[in-house]
Amino acid sequence: MPLFVIFLGILGLLLLIGWLKFNPFISFILVSIGVGLALGLSGADVVVSVQKGIGELLQSLVLILGFGAILGKQLADTGAAQSITQGLIKVFGKKRIRPALILTGFIIGIPMFYAVGFVILVPIIFIMAAATGLPLIFMAVPVLATLSVTHGYLPPHPAPTTVSEMISADVGLVLQYGIIIAWPAIIAATLYSRTLKSMKATPLKELTVKELLPEDELPSFFSSLIVALLPVLLILLRSFQDRLLLPDLLMQLIDFSGEASMALLISVLLAIPLLGLQKFSMAEISAQMVDALKSIAPVLLIIAGAGALKAVITDSGAGDYISETVSSWSIHLLLLAWLIAAILRICIGSATVASLTTAGILLPTIAASSVQPELVVLAIGAGSLGFSHVNDGGFWLFKEYFNLSIKDTFKSWTVMETIVSIVGLIGVLLIDSLF
Repeated sequence: MPLFVIFLGILGLLLLIGWLKFNPFISFILVSIGVGLALGLSGADVVVSVQKGIGELLQSLVLILGFGAILGKQLADTGAAQSITQGLIKVFGKKRIRPALILTGFIIGIPMFYAVGFVILVPIIFIMAAATGLPLIFMAVPVLATLSVTHGYLPPHPAPTTVSEMISADVGLVLQYGIIIAWPAIIAATLYSRTLKSMKATPLKELTVKELLPEDELPSFFSSLIVALLPVLLILLRSFQDRLLLPDLLMQLIDFSGEASMALLISVLLAIPLLGLQKFSMAEISAQMVDALKSIAPVLLIIAGAGALKAVITDSGAGDYISETVSSWSIHLLLLAWLIAAILRICIGSATVASLTTAGILLPTIAASSVQPELVVLAIGAGSLGFSHVNDGGFWLFKEYFNLSIKDTFKSWTVMETIVSIVGLIGVLLIDSLF
């Protein structure tokens, strides 16, 4: 009975978000109430569970998402992303422009939300493709695959960070494993892009008329790179903390600065003198921060809704029932996590919703399992990326920017997303077998 109730709840969620195009946050709350009542909770208990679930999940994530949005805005508005791109192209040379753009996508993709990275990088791809004469889709697919991989696998992005919090995974270890898994997925998408050289893209002029900033108006390559990579370096340093023989005070400083929200805050503060004040007044920088915070409100509400659903499943005892049921199945937990996330991605379209819903469903099962929770985070992330189609905003973003037919968007975008998803699963299973 609990499985059937939860199945109906997820079906209701799919219908509300995917078919009726209802607001995702309200959809989550309505489904959470319905599932909680159907599982035997009283009306008052349902309200308590919903409030508790929202609070528990958001309390550790508001800072991470807020500072992450601000940092992405700083990198975009100051021209730091362009500075990184041009600096890497100088290092690699124009003959290796694709590796330079891929590395740019990876660097700025870590602190930036996907849509922000897309809008920043695509005009650069247009200009570089025109300058080199290389086919546009051949140039674009590896770079955008890189953005997808960082979005799905790597903290401090919302889905992997939130799932890590939900299942008590070590964010630093998720980042380490995620980087290891990310590059084979990127390479696989890059190899696939070779088959797309003949695909014709005719971007709309209103989307491509965006000139790069003059080089003398850009922040330095070194400053831009330091600000973009500092959160990653601090988080990784914290994860290696136990292996370092350092004074207690320094160890405490590493522990403090390597916590994800503090790492992002340090980078935001560093970006103000290194990047922002070179072009803007403090008042303008503050206004940009406000704009950045406004942009994450929908993401925060989706996460809050997922927390509510997780709480009613757990508080009703249905989570324990699911755990006992799933434990009797012969399917590996990592494959199961990937499969559920992939199915939800196909049905809902949103990678974030798919990830958070999967984590909520499997939470008791994960807690009772001997599988590393960090690998579960990545299996869910990999599943949430695959099989993107017409119900995914990213699908239409790609189609409209490159002015492709639906058929060609499936051949390029959907296949690319599926490749990084499957390669990610293989990488997770390989790490699990080795460690």
